[in-house]
Amino acid sequence: MKPLALLLAVASLSACALDGDEDEDDLVDTQSDALSRQTKPGVNGHFCVASPYNCRFHEGSSRVVTQGGEESWGIATGYSIRDGNGEVLGTQTGSRLTFNYGQTRLLAGKAHALALTTSNGSAGWYPIDAILGEASFRKQNGEVNAKDPGRGRMACYRVRDSSDPSIELKKVVYDSKEGIDGHERAGDYLPLARNNGRRSVNLVFSVPGFGLGGATTDHFLSGETFHRVSVPTDSGLPSISIPLWVRDGAGHFRKRSGSLRFLYGFIVASDGVKRYGWMAEPALMPIGDC
Repeated sequence: MKPLALLLAVASLSACALDGDEDEDDLVDTQSDALSRQTKPGVNGHFCVASPYNCRFHEGSSRVVTQGGEESWGIATGYSIRDGNGEVLGTQTGSRLTFNYGQTRLLAGKAHALALTTSNGSAGWYPIDAILGEASFRKQNGEVNAKDPGRGRMACYRVRDSSDPSIELKKVVYDSKEGIDGHERAGDYLPLARNNGRRSVNLVFSVPGFGLGGATTDHFLSGETFHRVSVPTDSGLPSISIPLWVRDGAGHFRKRSGSLRFLYGFIVASDGVKRYGWMAEPALMPIGDC
């Protein structure tokens, strides 16, 4: 190779590295919406992509829908919002909530469902008997839990009490139509500061970007221990990375800007239940064996 050509090649590679767009070995190209149509049966569900443990809750919406097809439920206000250990995060003041399908826990002596965007500015568990139309809700809701791959444990991590603001607003969905401060952002999977002044993070049933819902299965405060386990994936590596997107010259979220890796594992809740799911690697700090 001639010196000038070599110099240009090195410069090109350096530019890619500076942009943070060098591909990871476990990176899945999520640009094509065909991915969501190429699902196959797995262990965690019947509609999975990239891993038998990266699945939709069920066919249809990731939310519990009313008999009229609405995703929002009227609720009685003034009840506690709780994390996955039953710890109170705050009091619900809004009169409507959206709930993820099949997610129920027994906390503080009551059945709870997993609500999104609560008055705490986070997901959280809300008592089912405070949902207006409780009987209808119970009928519409199912029971779905992520499972243990049974392939052995890996390292342990602690949920960080901080997050990286440089990636929070990047989108996890190619050509996202959500605004810059809207959902489908990397920050949805990081331990953000909530309205109660504390940081907390989502444990998710599916990795975002695949049209599977990127759906939350539980929510925990910073400081929790995440036990990583080995999980089968199409890449052969025990993790899944997805591209992150920022606005291009036309204002669309179509420009690659780094990637976000997700690890599979579990958190042992205060009641001894192992809550399995995926968690974003930047949300975690390695602490070795446990």
